[in-house]
Amino acid sequence: MTTSLQELLAGWITGQRWFAGKGRAIDDLSIDSEIEIAGGDPALLHLVVCVRQGDRRTRYQIPVGLRERLPDRLEHVRIGRCRRDGREADVYDALHDSALTTHLLEGMAADHAFDGLAFHRADGVEIDTSQRSLVLTAEQSNTSLVFGDTYIFKLFRQLSPGTNPELEIITALAGAGSSHVARPYGWIETTLEDEPTTLAIMQEYLRNANEGWSMALTSVRDLYASADGMPAEDAGGDFAGEARRLGVATAQVHRELARAFPTGTIEPPELKRMTERFRRRLDKAVAEVPLLGEHADVAAEAFDRLGELGHAVQVQRVHGDYHLGQVMRTMTDWVVLDFEGEPGQPLAERRALDSPLRDVAGMLRSFEYAARHLLADHPDADGLEHRAREWSERNRAAFLAGYSEGGGRVRGDEAVLLRALELSKAVYEVVYEARNRPSWLPIPLAAFR
Repeated sequence: MTTSLQELLAGWITGQRWFAGKGRAIDDLSIDSEIEIAGGDPALLHLVVCVRQGDRRTRYQIPVGLRERLPDRLEHVRIGRCRRDGREADVYDALHDSALTTHLLEGMAADHAFDGLAFHRADGVEIDTSQRSLVLTAEQSNTSLVFGDTYIFKLFRQLSPGTNPELEIITALAGAGSSHVARPYGWIETTLEDEPTTLAIMQEYLRNANEGWSMALTSVRDLYASADGMPAEDAGGDFAGEARRLGVATAQVHRELARAFPTGTIEPPELKRMTERFRRRLDKAVAEVPLLGEHADVAAEAFDRLGELGHAVQVQRVHGDYHLGQVMRTMTDWVVLDFEGEPGQPLAERRALDSPLRDVAGMLRSFEYAARHLLADHPDADGLEHRAREWSERNRAAFLAGYSEGGGRVRGDEAVLLRALELSKAVYEVVYEARNRPSWLPIPLAAFR
């Protein structure tokens, strides 16, 4: 009995890191779109599949390769074997095969259009199609390839109709001359439900840059290893200067976004409704994690103060998922990555206007995580607690000082909003850590003390 391609995919997709429906049975998998990008052996097919799980239907993008015989180097990405067009073929994840991914580069370089699939090259760039690809393995919701040391190509696995916010933002900011985004080189799109839909984006690969999260952890380790009582600024890997520069860059990006896209306001009645949503989430979180109840009054007070604001709040396009893992330090400045927002949220929400202080709150929470996550399961966690607090307070203050220096506002009523946004995020983190990493629960709980 020959296994169909749909059956192979249904058995394979549940084991992929980017599959959003883990823990639930697949009721049906159908292939909505199948486009041959390259024929022969190997062949490259572009698939859009629809997975039904109960009343939820989710589309995924899967480039697959077909070979008569799969070489050993690709066995780890085998999907299975099936009969197609009268012949048997091995089916596999094509993004791991540089012989096939070169067609993606070539299509982008040539602005090639297939039936239902369009490649686009950014204005004013040339694409070197000789670069070979390598898959990055750290991502959870997408798949990224590095072509040589020149390009990074991000393919969105879960698809929603519409233009991805990241494509909108990086093209707008790069076109305006921003130094805080990696240069875009091209993208791929299709049409879903009569809307142009972003499938992949390719940008400059920042090969000599350092990730903000890694830099922060190096600083924390240096502080933990220093003599007790030594000030953080003397511990060797002080991060405060970089935190301040990151604050300046963040404010500059927010100003650039406000110039490039429409802005608006949230009036006091909507602020009250926001407060009510925060309170409901807090109540649900306390019900699920009773330990939070000891500190819930701290968050409730912050939410009440937000509800009492009597004037409108400015809103604009923002990053939406801002933390130390989303920024890279180059030789000259900080660069911001991944403007797609929270991947699990609907596209309309990710493109919605919001307060830029939501990004600031996200980065402040990230400083807390950098300071404390090394204490999880640490034998001397209690003894190092004061060092973690010192590092966090020093770098949070430096970031906020830089944000103000760069033109961001964090005083008066803005500080009330920032505090509420930060504690709302910490409430979410409490629930997440209780469900997934109980040993990390002290990290978000510290926000309420």
